[in-house]
Amino acid sequence: MSKTLFDKVWDAHVVRKIEGGPDVLFIDRHLIHEVTSPVAFLGLKTRGIKVLYPERTFATADHNTPTQNQHLPVQDPLSANQLKALEENSKEYGIMHWGLGHFKNGIVHVIGPENGITLPGVTIVCGDSHTSTHGAFGAIAFGIGTSEVEMVLSAQCIMQPKPKKMRITVNGSLSKGVTPKDVALYIISRLTTSGATGYFVEYAGEVFRNMSMEGRMTVCNLSIEMGARGGMIAPDQTTFDYVKGREFAPKGEAWDKAMAYWKTLKTDDDAVFDKEFVFDGADIEPMITYGTNPGMGMGISHHIPKAEEVEGGAATYEKSLGYMGFHEGDAMIGKKVDYVFVGSCTNGRIEDFRAFASLVKGRKKADNVTVWLVPGSHIVEQQIKDEGLLDILTEAGFTLRQPGCSACLAMNDDKIPAGKYAVSTSNRNFEGRQGPGARTMLASPLVAAAAAVTGKVTDPRELMEEGELV
Repeated sequence: MSKTLFDKVWDAHVVRKIEGGPDVLFIDRHLIHEVTSPVAFLGLKTRGIKVLYPERTFATADHNTPTQNQHLPVQDPLSANQLKALEENSKEYGIMHWGLGHFKNGIVHVIGPENGITLPGVTIVCGDSHTSTHGAFGAIAFGIGTSEVEMVLSAQCIMQPKPKKMRITVNGSLSKGVTPKDVALYIISRLTTSGATGYFVEYAGEVFRNMSMEGRMTVCNLSIEMGARGGMIAPDQTTFDYVKGREFAPKGEAWDKAMAYWKTLKTDDDAVFDKEFVFDGADIEPMITYGTNPGMGMGISHHIPKAEEVEGGAATYEKSLGYMGFHEGDAMIGKKVDYVFVGSCTNGRIEDFRAFASLVKGRKKADNVTVWLVPGSHIVEQQIKDEGLLDILTEAGFTLRQPGCSACLAMNDDKIPAGKYAVSTSNRNFEGRQGPGARTMLASPLVAAAAAVTGKVTDPRELMEEGELV
């Protein structure tokens, strides 16, 4: 029987099928951080249960971490307590822990791939919705709740209904200045934030095959923003080259055996999906959001749509634009920008900082903009230094901060003040997401760079040299 990539990985991990109910799914890798794990560990202690396979769980501090002076004690009491709890629980249960100051520390969805924890064909869960990032490797990866974190710690399994299957194909070539972030925002704008609810998405076509692993991670990361349970891309030579030699990746004969299996991880030619969409990469331009959900996005050269052109009620649309201080028919180009944030599990990898640096090189930071450049891990931070990108950023007037989730979710010190406008490379632009009253415009690192040097929303193609492709 023909199977999709998703079917192959899912079915290989089913421990037990419950008639008329969910599947009991074995979990290969469990990632935890300081926010969703303390209550789960408390549950284990209350019931007197141990962690079944501690070697399959990896802990890192990211959500509550400061991005400056990480060598000093964390000032916020709640954050400090959660960070301490993660450290103590990891030690008690024999779990590998990369806390503040550890050279492997960073955002959970950045450190997994860069250390070879994330592999093709595995199942990965984390108490974080953007676990879908890891699907870029041909893995089934999704976020879980606190009670489910406890379930995985104690049983290494989880009960899940099998989602429906969707394939999104993007063929053709991308134009100058169009990045993987733009591809994802374009798809979400077309499907809306609920367009993939109940589905697991496979991304296919030339555009994804030609993407780097960093780009694929960005796309899969944003799957959750159109309601999908997760997203995945079939592993290929690009995947294998990225994984090979990383610390937790297979070695020697184990690598050869793994490769033989990984090469089978692709959708059969005659496999059937529950729903399919096909787009042309040539139709995509640099994107930016104008509202209060990731589906409210458009090409940066366009004007904000009229209410009748947008799915949903007029009152809701009016409220969203009112929060942002925008109006129907407005051009986004030229809009005021107060803050720029480059980072998060969406765009905190080395490729993102290369793109940002390529556009700001030889220019200067705009005086009216506060810019937070936050690498996704210490490994990314070191790459920025080793590749000479820090010199470019410093010359242009920018400062590099230390790794962490930072201004993605305002759970740490990096909060956008009320009423201020931020061009952000993160994944959500909900009301108050980046701070109470903050106004967020989601965009790519290139659009962020253009805003950082002009002080306003600017089409990055205007600043790119003729014929230059980034």
